[in-house]
Amino acid sequence: MSDLISEKRKIFVIGHKNPDTDSICSAIGYAYLKNAINGKGYAPARTGDINRESEYVLKRFNQELPKLFEDVSAQVQDIDIQEVEGVSEDMTMHDALVMMRDNQISALPVVADNGHLKGLVTINNIAVSNMEMNCNTLAEAKTHFENVIKTLNGTVICGKTDITITSGKIILGSNSPEFIESTVSKGDIVICGNRYDTQLCAIEMNAACIIICNNASVAQTIVRIAKEHKTTIITTPLDPFEATCTINQSVPVGYFMFKDNLKYFSLTDPIEEVSEAMSKAKHSYFPVTDPDGRYRGMISRRNFMNMKRKQLILVDHNEKTQCVDGYKEAEILEIIDHHRISSIETPAPVFFRNQSVGSTATIISQMYEENGVKIPQDIAGVLCAAIISDTLMFRSPTCTPIDEEIAKKLAKIAKVEVEELAKEMFEAGENLEGISAEEVFFQDFKMFESANVKFGVGQGSFMSEKNLSEAKKLITDYIETARQNANLSMVFFLITDIKDQSSTIICSGNGAKELLNYAFPDVKNKVLKGVISRKKQFIPKMLRAIEERS
Repeated sequence: MSDLISEKRKIFVIGHKNPDTDSICSAIGYAYLKNAINGKGYAPARTGDINRESEYVLKRFNQELPKLFEDVSAQVQDIDIQEVEGVSEDMTMHDALVMMRDNQISALPVVADNGHLKGLVTINNIAVSNMEMNCNTLAEAKTHFENVIKTLNGTVICGKTDITITSGKIILGSNSPEFIESTVSKGDIVICGNRYDTQLCAIEMNAACIIICNNASVAQTIVRIAKEHKTTIITTPLDPFEATCTINQSVPVGYFMFKDNLKYFSLTDPIEEVSEAMSKAKHSYFPVTDPDGRYRGMISRRNFMNMKRKQLILVDHNEKTQCVDGYKEAEILEIIDHHRISSIETPAPVFFRNQSVGSTATIISQMYEENGVKIPQDIAGVLCAAIISDTLMFRSPTCTPIDEEIAKKLAKIAKVEVEELAKEMFEAGENLEGISAEEVFFQDFKMFESANVKFGVGQGSFMSEKNLSEAKKLITDYIETARQNANLSMVFFLITDIKDQSSTIICSGNGAKELLNYAFPDVKNKVLKGVISRKKQFIPKMLRAIEERS
């Protein structure tokens, strides 16, 4: 469970949906910086699949793919999970009761050797089973003889005990020998006192075992005759009444455990659904499994009182439509961004840093210097790649002298040439071989909202004419499907020609063309000359156009 606990306590640095290279690399770079300043406890994360450019950068600079979060709503793993040890289905009912008492719980998980959950045994379960037990229960439950000895605190005088009881009934043999003769059959278990004649009669009737109570001494003659008849003799400190009441508690829990329609929860189950399911159950404790089905602990309703919400640091966005799903149920600690200040709200003050630069990685690189933290070679590589990507190798109008200056410094630390790295990144990113239209459309896609109008804007940047033409065909054929799947009023896609410094605009949705023409009266044949920045050149005019037309 220690890995689960440490994971719960991590603070995740996460970028926007449909992450680009700046989003992914800034999360990696800032998590490293925070760990260097505050000690371990921060980890990079993402909320979508990465594109081919980002994939190349991570591989080039030896970085692991950040953890994926599709939703950060409160889950079972965010509450205190009791580390109740799973038990074997061979455990006796008696030992199960003792374990529940010692742990102050009313249920135990029954777990297989491979760690997978098999069932659940509860106090009520045991109480009902005690009422349903009869003289044949040990055999019906295929109880191991060692269980009987342990439950009765018995001592073996002679005979085999390494066997499983598959036949025979339990008989209280405190009556006369005549009763024994008329009642005992071969294979039965006879509970008796210190009466010699009763013991002898039970052995001669070929009882499988006689249990002698009150730790009474056993005559050597009885032992010799028992060996001849292959009858096991056990002594116990319990009196006959106690032994009769207790022996059935040696039945393995696997015989009575709940296994059909078993109610348990996964670490990733939403708390809201779990709470509702618990309210309908008749017991209070529930097992928890990991995504692979292995048992991880127990929870009850009272565990909700100590729920720890996921803690996040947002990088490269501050727009609610771009946040990971469920962000309102998480605790946002910081926001580092270079976009317009938008609609996200937090219940408490947070550290917020927003600068008008071309890349979030530029801001984070400045923070390394401000905190006196040396940037490792590979971290410098990913931060440099992020700046190159977001500024289109300093061609974007969003690029500032600070971006270019910092990128060149990072390149020296990373021991790379900016032009060479940019060429390799862009070639990897614009390669459309084996990529679906959906992947092309959503690999860098963001949603915006203004005057109750929700719209989305995607962008792909290309250097080769071949990939430009292929992208136009893919997006044109798919864009209406994309709009419907995203449930948006309008969608736009910028196919950016890096060499020509222009973007072809493909759009879909009622009023999309009219809005585009209103925002950009000079658009010709769907081409916007000089427009290559979605953030600085396209989105501001579109938002202004929506507000004016509304």
